[in-house]
Amino acid sequence: MKKIKNIIAGVTAFSLLAGMTGCGGNIGSVDLTDSSVSSGEERTVSTDGSTSMESVIGFLSEAYRQKNGVKVTYNPTGSGAGIQAVQEGRCDIGLSSRELKSEEAETLNGTVIALDGIAVIVNPQNTVANMTVDQISKIYTGEITNWSQAGGDDAPIVCIGREAASGTRDGFESVTGTEDKCKYNQELTSTGDVIQTVASNPNAIGYASLASVGESVKAVSVENISPSEETILSGEYPIQRGFLLVTPKDKALSETAQAFYDFCTSSEADELIRKAGAVPVAK
Repeated sequence: MKKIKNIIAGVTAFSLLAGMTGCGGNIGSVDLTDSSVSSGEERTVSTDGSTSMESVIGFLSEAYRQKNGVKVTYNPTGSGAGIQAVQEGRCDIGLSSRELKSEEAETLNGTVIALDGIAVIVNPQNTVANMTVDQISKIYTGEITNWSQAGGDDAPIVCIGREAASGTRDGFESVTGTEDKCKYNQELTSTGDVIQTVASNPNAIGYASLASVGESVKAVSVENISPSEETILSGEYPIQRGFLLVTPKDKALSETAQAFYDFCTSSEADELIRKAGAVPVAK
């Protein structure tokens, strides 16, 4: 009889414990007072846009997840598509590597969180180490078609660029004055594709976010200025643009999305932005 009573007591204690769990009590290390846990839903923030911002948003998202337990998703669709996603309410925060157009700025806010140099890249075998903005412009508009005209070997130039909706393309063409004039051999849909294509073709030239450029290609100096954090922040490097968080003007962000936005725009994010290869703006 005593054994049966002990069993009943044990079952009763387990039932009470389960009841406490269902009512939001603190069990073990799980904080059930957190609304995201008690509701059974994971807190998430959705971002969409610039492929050039992949490294920056990756560093920021992972650090924020580790600190706050919030998952930040990233859909690398390009700046134009990211801006449209915000307009249509398909994501919390858009990512753009170009300034907002006047019609976009009527309903959206664009906040610069970092500066990025647009590196002009060539194959490592290419002997050209420095170019002027005028030379770059003439190459992309078809006035210069052979590397010998730019101080290199006698070889045809293959111009690689991004698709029309790309923020990187918009920034590059704006600075070089080549809007609607470029004669591309290939128009690619991501920064990674541009880098890979230039790396595999000794005669190719391309442009890409400095944050994404590795050892597979060579970034040339422009007007004798190498792209770096110092030359970008000082404004000396001539081909640069901002990395923007895009949010609606007429609709408040969710509490979770606003908290992530505040983190990205704080001085706490500066070192993460540097690690990603971009330059944090002054806070």
